[in-house]
Amino acid sequence: MNSDSVSQVAESVSVVSSGTQTRLTKAVRLLGWCILALMLVFVVNNFLSFGAGLPGAGSAFSEKGGSALGWMQFAFYPIAIIAAGLHISKSSHTTLRADSDKITSINTFLVRAAFWVVLLVGLVDMVISFMRIEDVLQLVVGDQLAKDLGRSHFRGPYVHMPVMALGIIVAMFTRTLGFHWLTLLIVAAELLIVFSRFIFSYEQAFFSDLVRFWYGALFLFASAYTLLEEGHVRVDVFYAGFSDKTKGKINVAGSLFMGIVFCWTILFVGMGGKASIINAPIFNFETTQSGFGLYVKYMMAGFLGFFAITMMIQFVSYMFGSVADIRGDPGKRVIAQPAEH
Repeated sequence: MNSDSVSQVAESVSVVSSGTQTRLTKAVRLLGWCILALMLVFVVNNFLSFGAGLPGAGSAFSEKGGSALGWMQFAFYPIAIIAAGLHISKSSHTTLRADSDKITSINTFLVRAAFWVVLLVGLVDMVISFMRIEDVLQLVVGDQLAKDLGRSHFRGPYVHMPVMALGIIVAMFTRTLGFHWLTLLIVAAELLIVFSRFIFSYEQAFFSDLVRFWYGALFLFASAYTLLEEGHVRVDVFYAGFSDKTKGKINVAGSLFMGIVFCWTILFVGMGGKASIINAPIFNFETTQSGFGLYVKYMMAGFLGFFAITMMIQFVSYMFGSVADIRGDPGKRVIAQPAEH
């Protein structure tokens, strides 16, 4: 076989290999974006069904034939899959690592916005609760508004939601995720409890409510960032010695069959009906029994749903990066290791 024949064979093999990799990239990207699109539709339909009173996608298959609104909600799912396919076809030259970075950026914004939301809502609600306890609120806002602020169905829509919108706007102009600051604020809140209780003999329910509120946000919101930074616990006795290709295979399987499935389970169980563990507190603006504590218990139930959403997004990003590791694509993200002492 002469040199020309050898070069032709090598070129043919290269073309076939390139075509196979391109098809693999498209298939993996389609799977990941379909997962994200379906999750978005599921969450939106959940609020349309149990918040706005629409019949739900399942009503399309009822014995009575279903309503137009039910069919509309059901149609969102195939539309989401088609939209994901169109996105893949229009960005066919996008690499898995580029897609992974894009998805991580989206998730980073969501977590950053959530940090500002819990920070601002916690502080505003603490001030309102303090003023109610000390009988100052009615002097500032009047008797009627003071009574309204004592009802969760008023404080949630008319105080918390505007503050949430403000938190999202602030997140658009900042770059920090805020976990270190939130940790510092938790410590400061604990110190405030200690000083007020043991020095001034002053203690109120909203103190401990604020700490629980921020603690829950810290651990649940930081989980996706921990996954990004390879901070979750695994059996490193075996994993650390594997090659990048083997690690990639393990991470793909773990992301797809454990992580994403786990997140879907949380969403299905927590949002399966109006009385589910996530939906019931949110749509009823549930509060604690203390009466003068923070009115944020319903938001803490929502933390679990937010955890599932952000973790699923990050698992899809992680899956993309892991498939790129299996193929040996360039641009692998290097995780900074802590300095040894």
